[in-house]
Amino acid sequence: VSPRDVQTLMTFAGNLADLAEHLEIELLPSQRAKLQAALDLELRSMQTYDDAWPAIELLAARGIKIAVCSNLAWDYCEKARLLLPGLDAYALSSECGLMKPDPMIYRHVCSALGVQPGNPADTDPGRVLMVGDSRKCDEQGPRACGILGYHLDRGGAGPLKSLLDFSAAVVESLDVEQE
Repeated sequence: VSPRDVQTLMTFAGNLADLAEHLEIELLPSQRAKLQAALDLELRSMQTYDDAWPAIELLAARGIKIAVCSNLAWDYCEKARLLLPGLDAYALSSECGLMKPDPMIYRHVCSALGVQPGNPADTDPGRVLMVGDSRKCDEQGPRACGILGYHLDRGGAGPLKSLLDFSAAVVESLDVEQE
């Protein structure tokens, strides 16, 4: 195991067997079957948070483009698309070969949305916003690229405790601008 293995895992375009071969890890058929069964079980158990769709619908009703930008191993990408179908864009690390907080993944998702982030030196970095549960990847990384990144703290310690908090704040800011 090396520090680069996480980068490889999250940006590799291939399934579990392909990844093991790429990393030159020899798996007995029984080991491969056991790992695949555990992965399949985890994929079946995945679901969105209860606030995801209400938040998406609130933003979409206002004409706001919505994307997912996530560090995901290859086998998780299809499940993410199935759980969140019909979004305007997806930047999933193993599909695009980039991993947060690399600035290129944020540029990739902006390009897929057809939008431009602001200049990081501007006091108003533009109208591209991002929310997520990692300060490094979803707040600091995007802000370095001119995207307004926000930390979502489902534990309740931060100002944003849910996706609905975030989407309501976005809608409220739009309403204030229109007044």
